[in-house]
Amino acid sequence: MSSVKIEVVVKEHCKLGESPLWEEKKNSLLFVDITGKKVLRWNSLTKEVQAVNVDDVVSLVALHNSGDYIITQGPRFAALNWKNKSVTTINHVDRDKANNRFNDGKVDPAGRLFAGTMGNETAPAVLERKQGSLFTLFPDHSVVKHFNSVDVSNGLDWSLDCRTFFYIDSLSYRVDAFDYDLQTGQITNRRSVYTMEQEDHIPDGMSIDTEGKLWVACYNGGRVIRIDPETGKRIQIVKLPANQTTSCCFGGPDYSELYVTSASQGMDEAAWSREPQAGNVFKVTGLGVKGIPPCSYAG
Repeated sequence: MSSVKIEVVVKEHCKLGESPLWEEKKNSLLFVDITGKKVLRWNSLTKEVQAVNVDDVVSLVALHNSGDYIITQGPRFAALNWKNKSVTTINHVDRDKANNRFNDGKVDPAGRLFAGTMGNETAPAVLERKQGSLFTLFPDHSVVKHFNSVDVSNGLDWSLDCRTFFYIDSLSYRVDAFDYDLQTGQITNRRSVYTMEQEDHIPDGMSIDTEGKLWVACYNGGRVIRIDPETGKRIQIVKLPANQTTSCCFGGPDYSELYVTSASQGMDEAAWSREPQAGNVFKVTGLGVKGIPPCSYAG
């Protein structure tokens, strides 16, 4: 096994970096700064960073089969036209909960966008509990709610055979699985496949590799862990020089590079002196595994 190497590739010092996503045709990494209210795109060839500023918290970015992007802004699904820097609302959720916003989300292999909500934080991971729900935005722009009573809807992905949906509600401190019906987008039979070790802290964003193992970013844990959902065991730890690691995705020419976003919210001078790289995006190489390309929203 080659030695693991960690480097900073995007020096943005995001307040709350999240939702990394590889866009193959542009050799670029997309990500958001949720409370910084911007969507960013880093070109891996030119090293240039472009940003689109938006007028509300923006918690995820996903590919759209139009060639543009879909984002979640506050409690809304929206289309982002990168060239015009324009945002068009597609649908609203949680209209009865003024303090709610979307958090993490991902597109399934059938082109539906799954995304969940949470109450607004008063401090990192401090919020009114059980206010969130998990939703799907279908290609016809209709929305289905799967369940509610979610604390912090977070990382999600699908098994390689698309028969299992993996999901994290952060404050449950575990990774759950559901049976998945790719034809309908329905999820059933919820169960736990991994419970966090104490030193891992809070499970956040998640990505699957080509061996069917899950990579989970650990908020306040300064690490990404690799877990085996079949055995419920943690099989690898990658420590990063930023405590608030938020999410991860595979990218690069052959999807062998793991990109990890992080946050710098709530840090004081002492914390900055310990963690000068907080809020940046890291690239991890030498893991010896690969990920799979992201799917595009079909709406």
